[in-house]
Amino acid sequence: MPYFDAASAAPLHPVARQALLASLDDGWADPSRLYREGRKARMLLDAAREAAAEAVGCRADELAFTPSGTRAVHTGIAGALAGRRRTGRHLIVSAVEHSSVLHSAEVFEAEGGAVTQVPVGRTGGVEAGSYEAALRPDTALACLQSANHEVGTVQPVAEVAEVCRAAGVPLLVDAAQSLGWGRVAGDWSLLTASAHKWGGPSGVGLLVVRKGVRFAVQGASDERESGRAPGFENLPAVVAAAASLRAVRAEAEQEAVRLRGLTARIRARVPELVPDVEVVGDAERRLPGIVTFSCLYVDGETLLHELDREGFSVSSGSSCTSSTLTPSHVLKAMGVLSEGNVRVSLPTGATEADVERFLEVLPGVVAGVREKLGAPVPATTVQQTEEVVVDSLGKRCPIPVIELAKVIGTVPVGGRVRVLSDDEAARLDIPAWCEMRGQRYEGEEAAVKGTAYLVRRLT
Repeated sequence: MPYFDAASAAPLHPVARQALLASLDDGWADPSRLYREGRKARMLLDAAREAAAEAVGCRADELAFTPSGTRAVHTGIAGALAGRRRTGRHLIVSAVEHSSVLHSAEVFEAEGGAVTQVPVGRTGGVEAGSYEAALRPDTALACLQSANHEVGTVQPVAEVAEVCRAAGVPLLVDAAQSLGWGRVAGDWSLLTASAHKWGGPSGVGLLVVRKGVRFAVQGASDERESGRAPGFENLPAVVAAAASLRAVRAEAEQEAVRLRGLTARIRARVPELVPDVEVVGDAERRLPGIVTFSCLYVDGETLLHELDREGFSVSSGSSCTSSTLTPSHVLKAMGVLSEGNVRVSLPTGATEADVERFLEVLPGVVAGVREKLGAPVPATTVQQTEEVVVDSLGKRCPIPVIELAKVIGTVPVGGRVRVLSDDEAARLDIPAWCEMRGQRYEGEEAAVKGTAYLVRRLT
């Protein structure tokens, strides 16, 4: 069964499995003890730290192993902010950061800190100038992911790091998605990563704090991992994480070329095979294995279930695949279509045959879902009125957009459709539909129930 969700968790690399099994026999003792078993465990831990540090491009004593990538982010942000408390209480993040960064920002703001979210363009990338404009005299820390986890867009970390360095502000980089492909460029100050993103075992994160960066560990700590990850290390998992990182790096250059070719084919063929599709993310500055697209008039959860029945494991940023029924914050920040969103993230070793079969299956799956939802068919001649009201209250996207598409032809050019909806996703998807279909979105108005979204017919 083709697994196309490596951006969530990559399959365990064979080297990771071998290292994990081997270290279960030799790495069970306490590495802080001086007897023989402890010394053997310490040697394994030191070797793993050296290997991981070499892959990151930092000193071994700057790197700590944490229980997860999320824990690395929370510890890194909290420690850097506390260490620079005298400078101020201002944090900068991008609007498309991983939820672990945004959750840390929410906690900081709730405790009285100020947070600035830097916007992104339609491809999901930030501009270094936007970070420069957001800097203030009281800025304590800036955060930027190395590459986006939903659409694969690579961020200009080196340029942002230069801007932050000139202002004396440390930059924390979430490198979870990119570290398996190579070192993060630029003069960054802190870095986090997660082993299960590159084929290591889950439950291992990396936190790097460069020498000279003010850092104050928050909460209870002990002598392990520089006080940044208290408790007994999961040594077998740590060893496997470091070994697999070294292994994937050795394969990265050649595998990146191969996967870029496969994702380029998906990017090109999906819009040709499936009508009303928007491929999102930067076409050039992107990770090798990620390609994301959104389909009009498709329920994302249903689409994923149907693809799963056909043997393909993919993920989605659609609001209808979330328990909160709110749009993906990444797609929302980009201003692109969120309904019917599919993220294909190819693991190492993904085959051309699997990609071709995916492209064969996808058109029929999308057509089937659209038919079930009553998506619009080519319009026939209809009697037109100047304004039409569509009542989609109580209906989840993509239904409001489907109803809009059905009636747009019933108003003359220059006429207007008023869509009533109480689904938060409509605020994103209706403007995105207008841009795709060449119509004009005129904003929203308060309604007796929900919100009225106004669309002017131009074509």
